Amino acid sequence: MTLIHLDMPRHRHGAHLHRRQRRAARDVAGRMLTTWREWRRRAHGRAELAKLDDTMLKDIGLTRGDAEFLSNKPFWRA
Repeated sequence: MTLIHLDMPRHRHGAHLHRRQRRAARDVAGRMLTTWREWRRRAHGRAELAKLDDTMLKDIGLTRGDAEFLSNKPFWRA
């Protein structure tokens, strides 16, 4: 009597896990890049706000104290 082995190839399961790991790494990298861009945008905006004179601040409805408070916030705080 002849015995036939019906084993699933091991590489298919491994390739599927590898693909999921790559996708997860890509998602993490994408979130990190998005966060970094947001932090850079905040830092730039706050630096520009600090440069405005009192007349320009009045035009946008802020006082000097408001501008100093906002421009001194750390970049990671919204």
